[in-house]
Amino acid sequence: MSSTNDVVTRKRCAVYCRVSSDERLDQSFNSIDAQKEAGQAFILARRAEGWIPVADDCDDPGFSGGNMDRPALRRLMADIEAGRVDIVVVYKIDRLSRSLADFARMVEVFDRYGASFSAVTQQINSATSMGRLMLNVLLSFAQFEREVTGERIRDKLAASKAKGMWMGGVPPLGYDVVNHTLVINEPEAKTVRAIWRRFVELRSSTELSRELVRDGVTTKTWTNTHGVLRTGRPITKQNLYKAFRNPVYIGKIRHKGKIHVGLHQPIIDQPLWDAVQAILAQEASIRTSATLTRHSPPALLRGPLFAPNGERMLPTGTRKKTAGGKEYLYYISSSDKKFGRGTNPIGSIPAKAIESMVVEQLLAALQSPQTIQSVWDEVRRQDNGINEPAVVIAMRNIGLVWNELFPAEQSRLVRLLIDRVQIRDDGLDIEWHATGWAGLAGELAPNTIGAELLELEEETI
Repeated sequence: MSSTNDVVTRKRCAVYCRVSSDERLDQSFNSIDAQKEAGQAFILARRAEGWIPVADDCDDPGFSGGNMDRPALRRLMADIEAGRVDIVVVYKIDRLSRSLADFARMVEVFDRYGASFSAVTQQINSATSMGRLMLNVLLSFAQFEREVTGERIRDKLAASKAKGMWMGGVPPLGYDVVNHTLVINEPEAKTVRAIWRRFVELRSSTELSRELVRDGVTTKTWTNTHGVLRTGRPITKQNLYKAFRNPVYIGKIRHKGKIHVGLHQPIIDQPLWDAVQAILAQEASIRTSATLTRHSPPALLRGPLFAPNGERMLPTGTRKKTAGGKEYLYYISSSDKKFGRGTNPIGSIPAKAIESMVVEQLLAALQSPQTIQSVWDEVRRQDNGINEPAVVIAMRNIGLVWNELFPAEQSRLVRLLIDRVQIRDDGLDIEWHATGWAGLAGELAPNTIGAELLELEEETI
């Protein structure tokens, strides 16, 4: 029998409420307010057990239970990890999550920080083995319900598109959306027809893109279902290719590789569509024979290379048209990639020249006394059983065997050590990864490139 001197441990309780975007907010068992009231009453009824509410509850209106990226849920988990919440109270467990895997990860966090949770309408205590069993059973049904709902939505979407209905997404330039049907926007449609006819005249997406940017023609400006205005952007070559291959302009709807007759009117007639497709097919044939293949060596500086104006430089290349023709690799700016060569004044840079400059600086840095000391300090901290002479030998050997490494291995080491290569008018600036030397120290462990470099030294002695 308890005495009046028994001390009741306080348990700080946070009520978590969620309503899915597809659930009616006016239903009493789904409304945020009803969930919150039920949760607060649940806590109040257990006040004698030390349950007290925290000052701020966590509400996530309009979020799916299958989505863990919820603002209030992130805040709740942060409070648990900070030791500010002992018990999470929900109306039903599917308010917290409908995914068994996601919920299992949350329970691991609860256990790690000594927290638990309770459901108002379900007699579940996550602190007991029986409670965990019931949780798994109920969550399995919740996940099953979510998957079945997803299947129904996908089936409905497919059936609606088969009927020619527009089922969401960014409307194409030239159309507005009215009751799931595309309706021609005549001023935009006039622009679309002009773009298609001009492409047939120019036979070049690069030249057409430049003209459109110069004339201020942009992609679709529209307002989404949340009332947010999405302004148009300059039309790139990729935008043109996507539009030219979109059957919506001849009155059709594409879904999962199938083409259905749409409920909307076409903007482009069939002869103009066929003429554009013929030009695209010819361009594709030329690109296939002239550009590099997926089996070409990886570009050493894909990712960290930047032009003087801050644009990222991207690899591209050509091949001589003769059988087994030689491949030539270059780097061009992202704007050149989008709008055609010459958009950025830097132009194209031969890959071999700039990669050689970077590798020269990289190998010099690797063999400098300061770098060797930094790597040795990190190796000693990691305590992987390698002595200082072995570290010195391995790093010096990188320069000896660099050209013998596979291109993929060279690229991996560059990404490990280099964060950014900035092209300047008077040369290059290399920014090293803050953790690069620590990563290189790990490379000296057994079964790594560093171990092979150590073996190389033994063979040459």
